[in-house]
Amino acid sequence: MNQFKIVARVLKIQKILVYYHLDDLIEDIPILKPLQWFFYLSPKRWLRNKSKEPQAERIRQALETLGPLYVKFGQSLSTRPDLLPADIAKELAKLQDNVPAFPAEQAKQAIEMAFDQPAEQVFKSFEADAFASASIAQAHLAQLHTGEEVVVKILRPGIMAAIEQDMQILFVLARLVEKYSQEGRRLKPLEVVGDYQKVVHNELDLMREAANCAQIGRNWEGSDIIRVPAIHWDYCRHNILVQERIHGIPINDIDGLLEAGVDIHQLAKNGVKIFFTQVFHHNLFHADMHPGNVFVDITDPEQPKYAAVDFGIVGSLEDRDLRYLARNFAAFFDQDYNKIAHCFLDAGWVPRETRVDEFEASIRTVCDPIFDKPLKDISFGQLLFQLFQTARQFKMENQPQLVQLEKTLLNVEGLGRQLYPDLDLVAAAKPVLDDWRDKQTDLKALVKKIRHDAPELRETLEHLPRLARKLLEDSRQARRAQPQTVDVGIIFKSLYLSIIGMALFISGITLLAIKSITYWFAWIMITLGVVLTIRAKPK
Repeated sequence: MNQFKIVARVLKIQKILVYYHLDDLIEDIPILKPLQWFFYLSPKRWLRNKSKEPQAERIRQALETLGPLYVKFGQSLSTRPDLLPADIAKELAKLQDNVPAFPAEQAKQAIEMAFDQPAEQVFKSFEADAFASASIAQAHLAQLHTGEEVVVKILRPGIMAAIEQDMQILFVLARLVEKYSQEGRRLKPLEVVGDYQKVVHNELDLMREAANCAQIGRNWEGSDIIRVPAIHWDYCRHNILVQERIHGIPINDIDGLLEAGVDIHQLAKNGVKIFFTQVFHHNLFHADMHPGNVFVDITDPEQPKYAAVDFGIVGSLEDRDLRYLARNFAAFFDQDYNKIAHCFLDAGWVPRETRVDEFEASIRTVCDPIFDKPLKDISFGQLLFQLFQTARQFKMENQPQLVQLEKTLLNVEGLGRQLYPDLDLVAAAKPVLDDWRDKQTDLKALVKKIRHDAPELRETLEHLPRLARKLLEDSRQARRAQPQTVDVGIIFKSLYLSIIGMALFISGITLLAIKSITYWFAWIMITLGVVLTIRAKPK
């Protein structure tokens, strides 16, 4: 994208902001204050939108006018009521399912280009008018020739080019922030924009979304608390996704759920259980759980099932982050703030030179007021948010994978509390976390983890008997050849064996697997190393 196009796009953005009377917001954003003169000199400043809509509504309208990337940005902000005034968060929430649809003819053309035949031949029936529309794609109802009801999701025409253009502008702004702002540099703006680019590009590939949906469906196969739509792979393309149609009540239609006799309390608890199970047991969670993507299957009102759709954004964590996150929650339950501080240090989330006592004191300042609240008022999402805010004072670098988790957790908690205001999140989440910790000491899970995460360690274990026999034989030969000398080579090999044993022992501690096979392997190797070292000495 050349500089001329960038300037042209920036001018268009400026025009839209001025039209909706939003240029005054620049005064509240320190890093953008130098641009104020540009807005005041704009001839468009005097051609404002004359309507009397509230500021929140004008912000939503401006984002819709700016295009898909900004709509996605607004959607993300709408899930962060902790960062926005209530009226703006409520208005931005409308971006989740009220985006204007593109024409029916364009939808038909997309299908015809993908399948080389008209939509009327591909499907037994196809509704050209969209029944739901979002920033990236819109959905149409259809029926297969086999009689199954399906939802056909179609990408917006030209969406890739439009998003790529605006993404380049975000990269330009990120480079400016990184170059001129020391505080901004710590937040790694280029990395943040790069991660956002990956998320958006993943959303633009509907085959990837179909794969996410299929995997989450396999993870929950046979579940009595969640239902995931089946994918019809023969009808899926990179810009078209066809999946089972699910009938249900929107999760935010509380009156409809109550009329249907749904056990609201149980539904709220199940939502928390689903999220923590996805994070800790499946390590693959739906990261876009706004109300427009969640329905309730009321086939059995006493055992309601969540029905999730739109798996374009999913999240996962590295095992290292997952373990430290679990340890943070466990330490929070025990009010062990020193352990929380050490978790942040050990995970590398804050610099090694951070003073633990000062960090612990700051964490105590955050956590103690939370414990003064009733359990039903404790928020994991707010806890993480405040912990990360505190850690940033100690130069915590941006952790995009944790931000995505934090955002989703706040969203899930918001849905749960909307359903059942007295929901005890700790009681709903703790059994899932306890079960996960118990499984970390399970022999089968531990062996699987060692085999998966440490192939070099697995190779060492596989060759341990051969290595031990060779070391013993070398030791005997050395003693027979020169009984009064020390075999330096044997000592080094023995020390190496002991170091491997210590590494295994530390791994056992890290994996919460002290009384496991790792523990015994560690001591066998350490003992063997010590014995060989002693045997290498002269009598």
